[in-house]
Parts: sequence; structure tokens; C-alpha cells
Amino acid sequence: MKSESSIFAPADDPLAVTLLLLPDSSMLSLASTLDPLRAANRLARRPLFSWRIVTPDGSPATLTCGVPVAAEGALTRQLSGDVLIVVAGFYQERHAGREVLTRLRAAARNFRALGGIEAGSWLLARAGLLDGRAATTHWEDLEDFGQRFPEVNLLPDRFVIDGRVFTAGGASPSFDLMLHLIRSRFGYALALEVASVFIYDEAHAASDAQPLVSLGRLAGYEPRVAAAIRLMEQRLDSPLTTAAIAKRLEVSVRTLELLFKQALGMGPGTYYLRLRLQAARRLLLDTRLSMQVIAVRCGFGSHSAFSRIFRQHFAVSPSAYRRGPRGSVA
Repeated sequence: MKSESSIFAPADDPLAVTLLLLPDSSMLSLASTLDPLRAANRLARRPLFSWRIVTPDGSPATLTCGVPVAAEGALTRQLSGDVLIVVAGFYQERHAGREVLTRLRAAARNFRALGGIEAGSWLLARAGLLDGRAATTHWEDLEDFGQRFPEVNLLPDRFVIDGRVFTAGGASPSFDLMLHLIRSRFGYALALEVASVFIYDEAHAASDAQPLVSLGRLAGYEPRVAAAIRLMEQRLDSPLTTAAIAKRLEVSVRTLELLFKQALGMGPGTYYLRLRLQAARRLLLDTRLSMQVIAVRCGFGSHSAFSRIFRQHFAVSPSAYRRGPRGSVA
């Protein structure tokens, strides 16, 4: 078995993710698992995560919406990597019989961490991989799951992490889980940016009951930092000074600096600049606005100042960035 060092600990090395996708899974659950990782790579401008999709037999998995998803291979006993995540939905027992469970048990030993998304937790439980651990599943199945697997400490939480195994109740909890993974490994600031890409403004705690944002979590953790960020968002084109923000929040500049460093690992001025540069980056990729207009919208005094600071941050000029690989907003 690979080292059980937690994938949810601060780290800077890329994480290799393998998804075992079953037919009749939800497209939203798959997207909520993969797209936050893709967005993190795009925002970081480097491969923080890699992934591949496998299916029980290597054939495309047709999702509940009728869309087939191609696989890079089949589930085998020799499969290995950092994280193995099982994504399943309806009819999981039909799609994963005894032989699939045998291969899953064998492959599980070759990964640092195991995950179950929605009905993926059923496969992990059927394979005996949740015995003695805390776990969750979709709220509709909680009662049946508890009766079927009494050896599992079933919780009604949105997502549960127990040692090297994690489970999530469905699409939205999976998104929260992936944000938690990004935040744990690479910091709060990147997780906030990923959430913003999807206009996702209500992230939830793992222990929130199913049937509750990045910034929402931050508001509970440190409301003064959240309030400061809201002020920054409102004034991207004419940035406030740190002193002005502190005055509006009725705290000292020193206190505001300390709060930001404790919550985000950087001072308010650094975060504010990062926020403005991320806004500029999105405008470069997703609009045809001129450099001068982007500079003004994002609070830079001139095109030349904008270009100089952008290059310092991204190691490439704004115009070269715009000409580079393009991606969608979400």
C-alpha cells in the first residue's frame, strides 16, 4: 500500500487522480469532481492535478443524461496513482459485480487515498474498504446504506474524510470537497479563486448536514477578512488603501494585516493586487477589450504599469498571455 500521508496536507507536488466512472452516473457529480481541479491548474498556470478516467471494462460510460464519456482504460488490479475516486450513480450493483469489486480491492492498495462520490461510497463499502471508517452517501440512500453496512460509521454530512478514505454525498458536496482539497494543499487564496470561476458563493463545511462558499466559509472563519474582500471586489477599478479598508472595518491597519496573514497567508495589499490581476486575467482570456480598458477596469494607472505588474506576477506580458492557450470561464 502507498504511504498514507494525507493528500489534504499542505503540499506543492502535483496529485495524480484516477476516476473510476460507472455508467448511469451524474454528469454534475463528475464535473463537480473534475472541473475544480482543471480550474486550479488554469489559475495556477501549472499542473497541480492530473487525471484519467477508467471504467470497469474500459468502454465509454454513458451517464444518466445519455452522454457517453470515453475511458483511458479499464479498472485493473495493477492500477496505481495518488488518488482513486469512484464516481457512481444509479444501478451501481448492476455495473459493478463481484469481479469489479475484487479488482477494486486490489487496486486500492496502490493508491495513497480512496474516494467515493455519490453512490461511489456503495462500491467502497461493498468492497470492504469502508469497514470501521466514517463515511457518507447521498441523503436519499442514508437509511438503506446504514442497514446494509452496519460496520460503517455512517454520517449525514456533506462529505467525510477518515484517514485515507473520503466520501461525498453528491454533486454539490463533491464540489465542496474538491475546494477543501485545493485549499488544504495549495492555500485559501487559490480555493477562493477557483470558487469565483464558477460563481460559487456558498461553500460548506464537511459536517454540514445534507438536504450550506468559499467566501461563505471565510465569513464564518474570519468575518472581517470576508468583509474586506467584499470591499475590494467593489473597488477593483479604484483600489482602496489598506488604511481606508481598515477604517471602514473599524480595525487598525496592523490588525487587518495580521488577520489577512492568518486567514490567507498574505497581507491585504498583496491579496488585493492578486484579486485585481485575476480579474485582468479573466478579461484577457474571455473578452476582446483593449489593454488600456482592462488596465483601467482593474485599477492600474496606465497600460505600461499594468503590463509591468502583470509580467511580474505571471512571468508573461498581457498580450502574450492573451495569445496563449485559451480556456472557457468555467
